[in-house]
Amino acid sequence: MMKPLLLATAFATSASFAAAADRYVLDSSHSQVLFSYDHLGFSTTFGMFSGFEGEIMFDAENPAASSVTVSMPTRSMFTGWEEREEHFMSEDFFGATEEDVITFTSTAIEVTGEDTAKISGDLTMNDITQPVVLDAVLNQTGMHPMANQEWAGFDATTTLLRSDFGLGRAAPFVSDEVEVRISIEAMKAE
Repeated sequence: MMKPLLLATAFATSASFAAAADRYVLDSSHSQVLFSYDHLGFSTTFGMFSGFEGEIMFDAENPAASSVTVSMPTRSMFTGWEEREEHFMSEDFFGATEEDVITFTSTAIEVTGEDTAKISGDLTMNDITQPVVLDAVLNQTGMHPMANQEWAGFDATTTLLRSDFGLGRAAPFVSDEVEVRISIEAMKAE
């Protein structure tokens, strides 16, 4: 249910750099996909995905020529309540095994401002692929003060319909729309 949301968010932030320049790899310890949805009108429920891998081909001179690919284990979802996580991984939603992954691959980047872009791409979750657009922001690039290495940071947001990924159980009572927020750090590959 939250899987598409997290994945979409995580990939959106990365997508704003791709094509002809430098290769960056995601820092899994500082990259997360957060998701939220309305629960029966009583509350907003949150969760996250982490532990993902990916690379960004970032062309600073021509950001539209950049690209991003990301993957994360479906079972990396964390909601803060073990029974909810088990339910999401059951046949009611993902039916996820240890091998199941969520992936995002950018297909186009439209630069919308000095540090902003819309990253279009294919999100695959629950064995279903759908087009997704991420609203991405380049937070900064530069020398990481502790790693002593070139670094880049991005945020991105999107809204997904969980029913588009075969995860629509209990909709519309539990909202079909899932808000996704992605924040990633990536280090320049040597």
